Amino acid sequence: MAWSVTDHSVCLHPVPPDSLGWSSFFDDQLERHETDLARMRIATVHRSRLTALSLTGPVKLTLPVHTNTGDFAVGDWVLVDPRTQTLHRRLNRKSVLERRTEGSRTPQAAAANVDTLFVVTSCNADFNPARLERYLALANQGGAHPVILLTKADTAADVQTYQRQAAELQRGLAVVTVNPRLPEAASVLSPWCGVGQTVALVGSSGVGKSTLVNTLTGLDQEGAQETGSIREHDAKGRHTTTARSLHAIAGGGWVIDTPGMRTLQVSDAADGIATLFAEITELAPACRFRDCTHAHEPGCAVRAAVADGRLDPERLTRWRKLLTENRDNTPVSSGPRGRQKAGR
Repeated sequence: MAWSVTDHSVCLHPVPPDSLGWSSFFDDQLERHETDLARMRIATVHRSRLTALSLTGPVKLTLPVHTNTGDFAVGDWVLVDPRTQTLHRRLNRKSVLERRTEGSRTPQAAAANVDTLFVVTSCNADFNPARLERYLALANQGGAHPVILLTKADTAADVQTYQRQAAELQRGLAVVTVNPRLPEAASVLSPWCGVGQTVALVGSSGVGKSTLVNTLTGLDQEGAQETGSIREHDAKGRHTTTARSLHAIAGGGWVIDTPGMRTLQVSDAADGIATLFAEITELAPACRFRDCTHAHEPGCAVRAAVADGRLDPERLTRWRKLLTENRDNTPVSSGPRGRQKAGR
């Protein structure tokens, strides 16, 4: 079911809404006067236009005057007038992956209503625990279930080391080794790609995200995502995906491909960081002082865990860095003075 968006495309066999990811969460948001509106899911977002998937096929939406496409993300559910294809409103999101780019005042939505976030990294110089932790915080905060995907395992002398280091990044984190080019990748990832399930892929350029999208969707050469190579000396790739898009997975689910992110600033992610560093979060209440910074105070349970080997000191350092960055990048409202930086 590799749908492409055209002006008058019609699916001869309408699909049930739950196969597109619809659930009772969205049903509960419908008003009585909205029962005749069509339920559609945003497939692509452009500066001046939106495309969507309806229960009968792809649609190019007619936008009301002054519509800001920046308020929408791939994966959003919207209500549409079925006669004119005019957008009515966007429904509240079950989950959302947001990031704040450098210099931006507001977060940018990367994908909406994602069930599982595949964080893709290679078994080479691309593997960076600090950067992976940022992606995990993003998933935790947004309500998506994170899974680490390790690619290029055939080039690594010791794959187990990468698997162990990845698994240690968050409690209960699933880590899967996959070759994006092989058809078997689809079956390996099938537990997260069932009917109505939505996955999104994030990671650096050149780690195999677009290749994996092509494998999951079974796209032919004409509809396939462009893929690119990496530089051998530092394992960095060039951006081949330039826009987010929603694709049907051969097994019945949906996948959102995203451009490689050169920078990923953490903001508005206190809960996501707390989940990511659960071993530190759970130790903190045992400290002698309630406002312990875990840096120099006596009776610090976190520093005691570092001293006796229960907590990796580098992990504590990365926690401090993320917490500080999140505090500095998270605006808060403070009355008539407007939005200011959050304090400690």
